[in-house]
Amino acid sequence: MKINIEDLARIIDHTNLKPDATEEDIKKLCNEAIKYKFGAVCVNPSYVELAAKILKDTDVKVCTVIGFPLGATISEVKAFEAQKSIELGASEIDMVINIGALKSGNYDLVKNDIKAVIESSKNALTKVILETCYLTEDEIKKACIIAKDSGANFVKTSTGFGSAGATIEHVRLMRSIVGNDMGVKASGGIRTYEFAEKLIIAGASRIGASSSIAIIEGFKEILSKNKFQEK
Repeated sequence: MKINIEDLARIIDHTNLKPDATEEDIKKLCNEAIKYKFGAVCVNPSYVELAAKILKDTDVKVCTVIGFPLGATISEVKAFEAQKSIELGASEIDMVINIGALKSGNYDLVKNDIKAVIESSKNALTKVILETCYLTEDEIKKACIIAKDSGANFVKTSTGFGSAGATIEHVRLMRSIVGNDMGVKASGGIRTYEFAEKLIIAGASRIGASSSIAIIEGFKEILSKNKFQEK
């Protein structure tokens, strides 16, 4: 895979969604994103305004999460949360689908839930978190189709708070369903460049990680070794 450090950094959402994250943690996250030129930071809604202020006049976008991490929030509440987050400075929305509704076969609820968030988010980039660790292969396929039909921009593997995170198999499956018209975001348990690279090869066009710096530094080490071997 031919990719440079700048291209890799641009597809990483530098993430801190920990429940005990402090203001200092978020400031650190944002300053790291500026330094490494990550595409976005991903923070909980209560920190959107802070992140937006720090990242003003930079190329780093503010992403937040909606209905997080369970997805079982009422649709109207998700829509309001998304609208308020946009008003506070977010430009990307990662929403969790109603997992229970999907597994119950209540596809209209799942679709209307996604559409409610998209409509309230106006022009924001919307990513739909499937939480694939709880889904069968057929359910992943169905969720991808619903997200695509609803007008979402991305499907995303995981919250990072489920029983498992991103897998190469799930990313490959998601890409095969949504085609090239949508993005696929891999997140959850991505701690090394080697794993990130495999996910990108499988079809991921965005990486969500709290270990973003380790991923970049790992890539730098590989580049350095390759240059040394060429000499």
